Amino acid sequence: MKFTKNLCTILLCLSSIAISFAQTDLKEKEKSNAEKFSDKSGTLIQKEFIDVGDLKKCKIQIAKFTDLVSNQKTSAVRFEYSYVSSYSSDTKLALLDSDEIDGLIKSLKLVQEKILPTTATSYTEVSFRSRSGFEAGCFSKKNSWDFYMKLERYDGKSYVFLDKEDLPKLLSILEQAKASL
Repeated sequence: MKFTKNLCTILLCLSSIAISFAQTDLKEKEKSNAEKFSDKSGTLIQKEFIDVGDLKKCKIQIAKFTDLVSNQKTSAVRFEYSYVSSYSSDTKLALLDSDEIDGLIKSLKLVQEKILPTTATSYTEVSFRSRSGFEAGCFSKKNSWDFYMKLERYDGKSYVFLDKEDLPKLLSILEQAKASL
């Protein structure tokens, strides 16, 4: 009896440690290049956020990072969404590296031209995912499609649901941001 109790305690401790390390690894893998640049230690980083537009309470900005010691620079598109529920509120953020913007724009245009005009015969999902975990896509729902952006990969509260009519505005904002990078 005592042996079983001790064994259960040890297994519980080991599984808790394993879970905490797994979560740490996931967060470390889910960073954009711009986030890694801005998180460098031993440097003086200047962060500048320039508003480009907003869509469904999601603010879209250009984030410019400058290492003031080496004068290296990088930039990204920043998405900021304030999640509010009856119990809590939180700000969800995503950074899309400048080298990923063309891929997102191309993917959104394909969705607009080839996916949304069709009717799926079975449940279907189409998505674009960035290295930081940002996701944009759509899924079939009866005879239509629902479009979304998800700012944080493992956070169900970071969804921004969009209408089909919002897609041209999103593309316009992204094109404008791309031109300003």
